[in-house]
Amino acid sequence: MKTNEELQRDVQNAIQFEPLMHAAEIGVMVKDGIVTLTGNVDRYYKKIEVENATKNVAGVKAVVENITVINNDFVKDDNEIAVEVVYALDSNWSVPKDKVKVKVERGWVTLDGELSCNYERDAAKSAVNYLMGVKGVTCNIKIKSQVPDGIEKKHVENALARHWSINAKDITVTVLGAMVTLTGDVTSLYQKEEAGRIAWNTPGVLSVNNRLVVEYDYAFVDQSKII
Repeated sequence: MKTNEELQRDVQNAIQFEPLMHAAEIGVMVKDGIVTLTGNVDRYYKKIEVENATKNVAGVKAVVENITVINNDFVKDDNEIAVEVVYALDSNWSVPKDKVKVKVERGWVTLDGELSCNYERDAAKSAVNYLMGVKGVTCNIKIKSQVPDGIEKKHVENALARHWSINAKDITVTVLGAMVTLTGDVTSLYQKEEAGRIAWNTPGVLSVNNRLVVEYDYAFVDQSKII
């Protein structure tokens, strides 16, 4: 069980433990498992690192992210960023060539198009995250499965059961057409997102309704007894 103060300290320590974030000044506020992050970073990938480190902390139910990317020491115009994004996508063997459209506006990258599986979509977004000058990424890529047969429920269940951090017994998988719905309880936001990612990676899946609830016991502090 954790109080808000204990969870706040755990999140702060998790962020500072990341090698790239030692000098970062990130504000952390916590209320009933909801973590709000504030501050500035000089690279987009550092923003991602902060988010991931926070989600991995047990007891975090949701993350409100108000971190701003400010590239004061390295400025690129949108055309330069667009050229590098296209090159990064073309160089990534996991992303089919000429399937992703790119738009850049004031350093913010938007990806559009259709791909055959979520793995390819994740690869496309990851290829952009570490590029200099990028301030944010919006991924609007849709999944158009090439698998003609229906989704096997047991394939999703078996994949969840294989993951070290997930208690698959607490997750119910429902399949309707090409949509997978996950219900049940997990103990961290990381587990919820991992379960969703695993479901997305199942061949034939076109959408995932992740309704998993993060359940964690929080300690109650009687303020009247604090002197």
